[in-house]
Amino acid sequence: MTQKTSIFAAALLLVASSARAGEKSQFNLFNPTPRDLMREMSTDRPDVTESAYTVDAGHFQLEMSLVEFVHDDEDVVSIAPSNLKVGLLNNVDLQFVLEPYVHSADAEGFGATQLRLKYNVIGNDKGDFALAVMPFVQFPTADDDLGATDNYEGGIIVPASLGLPNEWTIAAMLELDFLRDEADEGYGQSLVHTVSLSRPIAGELGGYVEYVGVANDDLGADYVAEAGAGITYGLNENVQLDSAIYFGLSDEADDVRALVGISFRM
Repeated sequence: MTQKTSIFAAALLLVASSARAGEKSQFNLFNPTPRDLMREMSTDRPDVTESAYTVDAGHFQLEMSLVEFVHDDEDVVSIAPSNLKVGLLNNVDLQFVLEPYVHSADAEGFGATQLRLKYNVIGNDKGDFALAVMPFVQFPTADDDLGATDNYEGGIIVPASLGLPNEWTIAAMLELDFLRDEADEGYGQSLVHTVSLSRPIAGELGGYVEYVGVANDDLGADYVAEAGAGITYGLNENVQLDSAIYFGLSDEADDVRALVGISFRM
């Protein structure tokens, strides 16, 4: 094969690949996205800032903490809190979030359960900027003495990210929650706001730093602020390990929160 022929063949492959990428809207839960067209794996963990990217149509992704530990007035340990995602469309995924086992000094048992739907507005497959909208509902599944309420709660999450020079990425999130107050007598609102800065460190090892704030209204709680950092390590294109630690900056925040986990997709 001559050099001109090789260049021509490569160009044809590039055009064909671009055309196929532009047709990703045809894929859905029952017509999965081909492996060679799947976007880079993106997770909502270990940082608080949710990802603006969705799971490819027809594929599943499990994000799970092996263990989470909170130290404050009393210690709390959560085992295997998980987020199971399924790609419904090229820019929509459905998420099931649950806490199978929570242990504190006074109680133990099943924790909260959420159902979330993420819709990527822009940037899922190209560009440096991505934005998503994710409404969710929380079901009253927590056992007694674990913050249980017999009422439904919910809210909406708006995450965004922007690629910066030298492989830096800045991400931010606004989350409006409608929650029961501490006396479980009525609803109030909380506004979660976050910003994180991340970058590859070496090879498949990446790191980030993050600020998390929560402004509460009619919930009987003051402003919550914490800061933390974490690392991620990609074992391959479908498996990622992570760990993170956060420290409370306000009296209302937990003193220390730490976690270690794994994410993988199929």
